[in-house]
Amino acid sequence: MQQRLKVELDIQVPADMVLISKVELENLKEESLRGVYWSMQDLESRTGMKRLWLQEKILYRPQFKRQLEEFVYYPQTQGEKWSFLASKMSKFLEENFYKIFS
Repeated sequence: MQQRLKVELDIQVPADMVLISKVELENLKEESLRGVYWSMQDLESRTGMKRLWLQEKILYRPQFKRQLEEFVYYPQTQGEKWSFLASKMSKFLEENFYKIFS
């Protein structure tokens, strides 16, 4: 015989903290990256990978390049800097993690 037990529990949330849903948290994370641009140094820092690895495995890889051109500025001349739309690059990295490392 299975018994059910109903329990009420009061949990105090510290005044400097709030509870939000996971969906809302993800939306806040995305919002925080909107309109933000990363440099190559930012991308290296975010991924923990060096420039040459990023170029070989992601940026110049034919299967990714066409999609990346929508939110990555590829330098046209020596001395120009890379620029990445942070929100879209972050999403791309998460969605393509397996493909990047395979």
